[in-house]
Parts: sequence; structure tokens; C-alpha cells
Amino acid sequence: MNRNVPDIKASVGRKGPAIRAAHPWSVSRRPEGAVRQLLSDDERARLAVIASVVRCAKGESIYRAGEPVDAIYNIISGVVKAFSAEANGSDHIHAFLFAGDLLGLSDDGRYVNSAEAVTPVTAYQLPTAKLQSHLRRDAGLEFHVICKLCQELRQAQRHAFLVASREALPKLAMFLQLLEDLQAGRGEPINEIHLPMDRTEIAEFVGMSLAAVSRGFKKLTVRGVIEVRNRQHVKIKDRAAFNELADLSASRASESGA
Repeated sequence: MNRNVPDIKASVGRKGPAIRAAHPWSVSRRPEGAVRQLLSDDERARLAVIASVVRCAKGESIYRAGEPVDAIYNIISGVVKAFSAEANGSDHIHAFLFAGDLLGLSDDGRYVNSAEAVTPVTAYQLPTAKLQSHLRRDAGLEFHVICKLCQELRQAQRHAFLVASREALPKLAMFLQLLEDLQAGRGEPINEIHLPMDRTEIAEFVGMSLAAVSRGFKKLTVRGVIEVRNRQHVKIKDRAAFNELADLSASRASESGA
């Protein structure tokens, strides 16, 4: 990674977890679009005075869990995955972060998760010390930065519901619904759902095997629920059936106590 830019840190120098969950994700339609917080052009300009731009190649590490937090990141373009490494060597993906998102959740001054570029990524890197000082003088900006940092945590909460589901098709429908909600929240068209991650990363995120993910997409296609244009673009063909599957996954996960 090009280190000529500082990282963006979620804790903004405070002790303890940077952000704590107020409540789990409640089962409802398009919750993410409703709560998504976007920094205004003016707010981004006010942060830009202390930021540098960093570029990461696909697959490049941005930071690792346990490293001291010296910055947080605001994604300009591309997709980042926040994950933890399992004992068996596989990755457990907690969230996918997109353009406009901040990342860098921390606990006691160290990154909680690892972050890696899923696609080529360009991001603003905000040094913690400078950000801390900057936000002390701008309470309104501080509030919106904290709201944006909650994005990573909100995704982790939704992810907990998703992996709690035990059936493959509802799981995949809920995953696609999550991506669709995030697209809508960014103001992007939703005539198709864009999947910037590969099938292995989808499997790691939803808690399924790669073979099960492939079978699941094939079944959804054969049943006419979705249409797969290519490995990165999916269209919902039967909205009622799709919503029923996604809602089934969410409700059963809720009943299981996720």
C-alpha cells in the first residue's frame, strides 16, 4: 500500500471501542438506505485539508487487526472488506465498505478488524492526531464523522443476522438485498445489483461453502427469481419471491436470537 497518506481511524483517539451498537438490526425493508449518513461536499472539503490520498491495488492490505490505529480512511472509489482471520487460515468477512464510507473501527487504540481492497481502491487517509484536533473545533463535523463510522458497525450487525440463517437460498437473497440497499443508499441505479466481490468472498461473508454459493445462484436462476448477466451483475426477476426469501432469512435469524 502507498503509505504517503495517513489512515482513518474509527476511535478518533478515544479509549475503548470506537463505536458500540445501540440495538441489533431490526427486520424491515431497506433499513440501510434510510439511515445512511453522507458527508456533504463542504464537510469533505473541511476534512481534505488534513488528508492525503492513498491508492491500493486489488487484494492489497490496508491495515491489520491489532495494529496501532494511526488513521481512518474515507473511501473515494472501490470496495474494501473488513475481516478477521480464522484459526484454519480462512477469512471471516464482517462488512463490505463502498465509496463514501469511513473505516477503521478500533478498540484501545488498535484496529478491531483487518481491511483489504476487494477492487482497486482510492481513499482519503486522515491521521488520527490531526483529525482529533480538527474535530474538537467543529462539533457538527464530528457528529457526522461518527455517524459515517457507524456504517461499518451497522453492516456487521446485519451480517450477524445473515450468517444466523441456515438455508442457502434465503441467505443469498438477504445478501443480494443488502447490496441492493447499499446501492440505493448511495443513490445508484438498482435495475441490476453489482457484485464487485468474487464468489469466494461471498462464501466467506455469508458463511457457506463456495460450492453451496454456486449451487444457490444456479437454483435462484432456474427458479426465475434472479437473472445473472455475468458474475458481477444480477437482476431481480421475481421481486415478490425474492423479498419473501430475504424476509424469511431475516425473520428466522431474528428468532434464533442473532
